[in-house]
Amino acid sequence: MQVLLVEDNSLLAAGISQALRAAGFNVNHVSRGKDALAAIKSSQPDIVILDLGLPDMDGLEVLRRARQERYSNPVLILTARDTTHDKVSGLDGGADDYLAKPFEIDELLARLRALERRLGSSKSKDLQIGGVSLDTTTLEVTVDGTPLLMSRREYMLLKALMESANKVQTRDMLDSKLYGWGEEISSNAVEVHIHNLRKKLPDGFIRTVRGVGYVIKSV
Repeated sequence: MQVLLVEDNSLLAAGISQALRAAGFNVNHVSRGKDALAAIKSSQPDIVILDLGLPDMDGLEVLRRARQERYSNPVLILTARDTTHDKVSGLDGGADDYLAKPFEIDELLARLRALERRLGSSKSKDLQIGGVSLDTTTLEVTVDGTPLLMSRREYMLLKALMESANKVQTRDMLDSKLYGWGEEISSNAVEVHIHNLRKKLPDGFIRTVRGVGYVIKSV
């Protein structure tokens, strides 16, 4: 799940990014409205977390322009403006949710999971295919009830494949879900993670589509 964080407070942005990555989200960060619009247009993030008090333009203007450009994925407004008028303006402008500062990170994560379910990628907090179960709240993966130890990247990769069950995911698609901008990616990173996952999961759970990518079949 790709999240674009638009926040000009570098300390707050670093804290949010760290918490979201620990929860299995892939986070990219920008601090200006014009950069947010460019990122939304080029990468079409799954969810945008948008601060209103940006240095170059009002966040509501960023939201308005994004919606004009037919960006339809969820936008969560994160701001110190907490009056009823501000909330109404944001929601009427096309936002899907509104969280006032200061806030608890657990509430932000809960709201992101709710938006994630609204996207249709996760019908509940649990993803289950065969004997493999992934809980998006506890980040626990089990096989026939037995917990598995997984790295953060392995969890993110398995989650991406299970969310897109029956749809082949290319290596580039998986790279974009595992790594943020500027992160160094080895040429066989996805293959290494797939290899490690296969040693922990039932035989044949992750299938290779030669020359294309990988898929998990739900039936």
